Amino acid sequence: MAEGYYVGVDVGSNSVRAALVTPGGLLETTAEEPISIWQPLSHHFVQSSTDIWDKCCTVVKVKRVTQNVEKSRVRGIGFDATCSLVVLDQNFQPVSVSQDGDQRRNTVMWMDHRAEEQAARITSTGHRVLSRVGGVMSPELQPPKLLWLKENLRESCWDKAAHFFDLPDFLSWKATGSLTRSLCTLVCKWTYCPPEGWDAGFWSSIGLEDLLENNFSKIGSATCSPGSPLGGGLTQDAAADLSLQPGTAVGASLIDAHAGGLGMIGADIKGFHLPCEDQPITARMVMICGTSTCHMAISEQPLFVPGVWGPCLSAMVPGLWLNEGGQSATGRLIEHMVKGHGAYTQLQEQARQRFPHTGENIYNYLNNHLSFMATSGSSVDLLGSSLHVWPDFHGNRSPVADPSLKGMVIGLALSQTLDDLALLYLATVQALALGTLHILEAMKEAGHDIRTLFLCGGLSKNSLFVQIHANATGLPVVLPEQLEAVLIGAAVLGACASQDYSTVQEAMERMAKVGRVVQPDSELRGFYERKYKVFLRLLAHQREYQALMNQR
Repeated sequence: MAEGYYVGVDVGSNSVRAALVTPGGLLETTAEEPISIWQPLSHHFVQSSTDIWDKCCTVVKVKRVTQNVEKSRVRGIGFDATCSLVVLDQNFQPVSVSQDGDQRRNTVMWMDHRAEEQAARITSTGHRVLSRVGGVMSPELQPPKLLWLKENLRESCWDKAAHFFDLPDFLSWKATGSLTRSLCTLVCKWTYCPPEGWDAGFWSSIGLEDLLENNFSKIGSATCSPGSPLGGGLTQDAAADLSLQPGTAVGASLIDAHAGGLGMIGADIKGFHLPCEDQPITARMVMICGTSTCHMAISEQPLFVPGVWGPCLSAMVPGLWLNEGGQSATGRLIEHMVKGHGAYTQLQEQARQRFPHTGENIYNYLNNHLSFMATSGSSVDLLGSSLHVWPDFHGNRSPVADPSLKGMVIGLALSQTLDDLALLYLATVQALALGTLHILEAMKEAGHDIRTLFLCGGLSKNSLFVQIHANATGLPVVLPEQLEAVLIGAAVLGACASQDYSTVQEAMERMAKVGRVVQPDSELRGFYERKYKVFLRLLAHQREYQALMNQR
């Protein structure tokens, strides 16, 4: 292989990151830029695709991710992004998705829940495409968001719109001018089903028959697998924006969580004595843990898991079926619980005093504080014996698939000390881990045989979060050698597009690396079995309370 490099660009909820990556999967340089989020109304979260593209260019060009290599040595570039909805007019100019009419704000974010009522209506149709999304249409998928725009912003948005992109496809279009969509986005978020394609009857049944026009040109007529080379590579304009050579290969994009999966799931695990060793990669589940968490499992045959999205063919690894579970708020929930507590100011001050020079964050401080609170020789986990959290403060994505569910906390005392804050933080992390167990149980019942967890994303850097996931699920947790596995996954797309690797699988094996393994504490098995029973009862009780209050 000719010596070269690949650029991976990752658009998360709050920032754009880029990395220069070697053929062996090492990150040479990285850069990051924040992006804007607006919340014009409750449950409405919007962004600007112009701002996002500008920040993509900034992290690659202005922050000089590729400064130490000649442009000709950058063999390919890949993009991943959140599954947000971008709206453009016939001239490819932004169209506002808000009632204030601000044209810059043309992107409905993935976590925008404005379309809950539309999602419920789509679910009530019982259409066959729902079997590919766990039987329930989520407000985080694109059909209900499109329906909301038609019903609420018909003149100012719907009638002007000529192109609806998933954000990852918008980025690859900006880079290449190609309107070909990635199967990752269309299959996972839009109900596209290869090889048949779009189901015209579905769109007509929900009142969006106008999308059928011109062979579905508004939402995508041509598709390809992730990592496929697009168009003629970078256009002259995009190359100038990114300070790369025109024609540099661009791989069909991925949703950000799926890029994390690609950057981890194929890693060589020989010598780590894991239960998934000598097993197909279908024995592995990847968790991409950040603002939210996605649980990615693959199978050789389609498996239908109630409340879990999929099965989606070739949505992450070509030729394999993907099931995607998830939690809509994880990092965001931990932050909400910690920053909203009465002792948060004290926590900030204590953390500054203990780590005045190293800049350790408040979560490292909380982890240490919990260790001091635990009695000699006792596990930190046991401190959560009498405080229990149901974590669905932003609804349940999987496996209950009910966006109307709310959060619950049981066991609060009449005090707001730093100890109380630390215990609430612990109970929240434990609840998120038990939510993962809930998803695992649903996948297992449907036929998955998952033996090892692979974690990446911001929360995978939190040692307590990782250890509790191992303890609560009883499974070993693998962490990547390069902590930014999502950027590795994006670079894999560029590597495949450059044709330096013959398949995505080959690129994954060469570029994904195991860092370390965290084993579960077997002595805590009984504790988490009891705590999981409480966890499930919290769900049953919430529904019981709802039923009581709905009585007339």
